[in-house]
Amino acid sequence: MNTVEIIRKKRDGHVLTTAEIDYMISGYSTGEIPDYQMSAWAMAVFNQGMTAKETADLTMAMIASGEQVDLSQIQGIKVDKHSTGGVGDTTTLVLAPLVATAGIPVAKLSGRGLGHTGGTIDKLESITGFSTEMEIARFSELVNENQIAVMGQTANLTPADKKLYALRDVTATVDSIPLIASSIMSKKIAAGADAICLDVKTGDGAFMKEEADAIRLAEAMVEIGKHVGRTTIAVVSDMSQPLGKAIGNAIEIEEAIDTLAGKGPEDLTELSLVLGAHMLTLSQKYTDVAKAREALEIAIQNGSALEKLKQFVAGQNGDQDQIEHPEQLPQPQQKIEVKIEKSGYVTGIFAEEVGVCAMLLGAGRRTKEDEIDHAVGIRLHKKVGDEVKAGDVIATMYVNDTQYVSEVQERLLQAYTIADVHVTPAKLIRCIVTTDGVMQY
Repeated sequence: MNTVEIIRKKRDGHVLTTAEIDYMISGYSTGEIPDYQMSAWAMAVFNQGMTAKETADLTMAMIASGEQVDLSQIQGIKVDKHSTGGVGDTTTLVLAPLVATAGIPVAKLSGRGLGHTGGTIDKLESITGFSTEMEIARFSELVNENQIAVMGQTANLTPADKKLYALRDVTATVDSIPLIASSIMSKKIAAGADAICLDVKTGDGAFMKEEADAIRLAEAMVEIGKHVGRTTIAVVSDMSQPLGKAIGNAIEIEEAIDTLAGKGPEDLTELSLVLGAHMLTLSQKYTDVAKAREALEIAIQNGSALEKLKQFVAGQNGDQDQIEHPEQLPQPQQKIEVKIEKSGYVTGIFAEEVGVCAMLLGAGRRTKEDEIDHAVGIRLHKKVGDEVKAGDVIATMYVNDTQYVSEVQERLLQAYTIADVHVTPAKLIRCIVTTDGVMQY
């Protein structure tokens, strides 16, 4: 095949064959196709788009570039969940044990964070002794025993995607729906999922700022699932303000404990129940979403969800006493209150800015080499729609290193918009996307 001809074909808006896409991804992965030609191809895709079949072919080509995790030893339908990311997104920490209480295997491969806060593994490592380093055989055993386990991603999962993403990042081709969709889905499928539940965020704190773009991405990923034989649904949810009230690592573990005990923030609880109910229907244990949700609500009410979290933590060598006594989790040297200077109503919270503030305190990484401080972070006391009076505490900073305290305090105040008129928070669940189309929630 001829690389230049394939680039020209896509540049002119024609559909590439499976073989042509395989050739491009394989050749780039092995180094036979140089960066400058792959850059031209990525720009052609950016400008011309891809059909659903092309996007599915691209996904499978990226999967074929590396290892595929074999979870066949795990009993039952493995349903994975993926969030496109946001600020204070504690959902996985709540969702995984909650779904596991229904006997559904939750086999989660997660990564570390880069940016606002730590990834799921960083958060779980706030728990003393908790380990995500294990072989697939042990991982499968844990899921069969406890219905839940989380381990780190293998180093060779979809290497072509990693290489292509790094190229897209420096060639202004990141914002392409087919390239984003295939990047996300290739990792989920390579990780061994039988079915996939997607949480596609929209709003200021999300990658997709506009709801229409989030829906387009959701539709593209659901179509990929359909083409490659993985039942996939997507929930489009709001990230115009941080989810929940905790942004950090140990502080998010504490919020997850509260939520599983029925005392968590309303928005985090609701999103976890919606995603969890759909995961239960994807597992085929339930056919009715409402009944699936009811089962999850009962698990919270009767304490079995919190017990499952303890079992999960103990299974991976974590100190389960810290679930019973979250005050034993890493604690900051100082807790510094941030007080608002005017009265009114909270009409907006710049979510991305709050995330940056948490990173400045040490809760996230600016580079891959940075060390996470599990004890630090931000707890919000006021959300959109709340009334505030001058002098009210709107947030608390959890601090060890005081270097950026003044800057963070000022940025947090600027992240809040206060007005005289009350506003209703944006709708949390925007819509559900399935192969049957987009359904308003």
